[in-house]
Amino acid sequence: MKNQMLSLFNRTRPFIGVIFMQVGFAGMDVLCKAALNKGMSPYVLVVYRHAAATIAMAPFAVILDKKIRPKMTLAILTKLLLLGLLEPVIDQNLYFIGMKYTTATFAAAMYNILPAITFLMAWIIRLENVNLKSIRSLAKVIGTLATVAGAMVMTLIKGPILELFWTKGAENHGHRSSGTTTHNSIKGALMITAGCFSWSFFIILQAITLKAYPAELSLTAWICFFGTVEGTLAALIMERGKASIWAIHWDTKLVASVYSGIICSGLTYYIQGIVMKDRGPVFVAAFSPLCMVIVAIMSTIILAEQMYLGRIIGAIIIIGGLYLVVWGKSKDHKSPSPSTDEHLPPAEQTNNTGSNGKENFGHEVTKIDV
Repeated sequence: MKNQMLSLFNRTRPFIGVIFMQVGFAGMDVLCKAALNKGMSPYVLVVYRHAAATIAMAPFAVILDKKIRPKMTLAILTKLLLLGLLEPVIDQNLYFIGMKYTTATFAAAMYNILPAITFLMAWIIRLENVNLKSIRSLAKVIGTLATVAGAMVMTLIKGPILELFWTKGAENHGHRSSGTTTHNSIKGALMITAGCFSWSFFIILQAITLKAYPAELSLTAWICFFGTVEGTLAALIMERGKASIWAIHWDTKLVASVYSGIICSGLTYYIQGIVMKDRGPVFVAAFSPLCMVIVAIMSTIILAEQMYLGRIIGAIIIIGGLYLVVWGKSKDHKSPSPSTDEHLPPAEQTNNTGSNGKENFGHEVTKIDV
């Protein structure tokens, strides 16, 4: 019974991890939108966010990764500096500025092109195996396209307003909070799209870096630290040394910084690294449209944004696309296992029957999958 429970946990762990990430991102979108509406600089938000993440993750990295942390080399340091620039600085600044011009739901909707970009990039550099004659590969392609299509439906097709019991009497407030001009929407969309490309590059580079630097906690701490340093330089340049923008009090701005730092940077980078080592970067990116569904629901409750029928239809399409991607990836994950021993020397096949062999076998599967 104990072994069955452990086996079930190991099978469901990647799904629990990516769903946790998307729930965390949804909370971040709502909190950070509220902080930006109160006048917080997006550049300062990024700095405080990664400072909080560094403080939270560094002690665990120092203690728990002491025996497995590889030596720092120039190649690894270069990758870490680039990782700290791609997502913490470029992506998040563009995302928060785009969100400031639009709404939390719109920002989450635009980010649903991430699975398609990541899938294409992973395919090009052969981190993702695709055989268009295979049913499982077709499922991944169709599912990825479906998640993007569902996000576009949520963005472009409104339909009638759905009267929810928690939004009754709040229509005027919702209109004020979500009203944006066409000019701002276009400007915000371009910034968020550019940030999405940067986030996709980050996911791919993180998967590559983990092969040379397999200490997930230490990698997370370094990314957050370099993100803080590089983000501070970006904030000083973009805000031209305005001292007043760094002021922070016990309010939404502080909550948004701490929450997004610990949950959406620290824990997310760590969980993302673990899941990618097992299932690959496409599996992680495929779940990003789920965030929009959660944001749409939370925005109606917290920010009083209106819920439209088009968003419901788009959410259903997204969930259907996710099912196809997960099915395709699950087949990918299982397919190498039956034939793995066929390619091993007899001595290694004999060792695989013991407990140590099980660890080696799982390691081989992970290598084939990534």
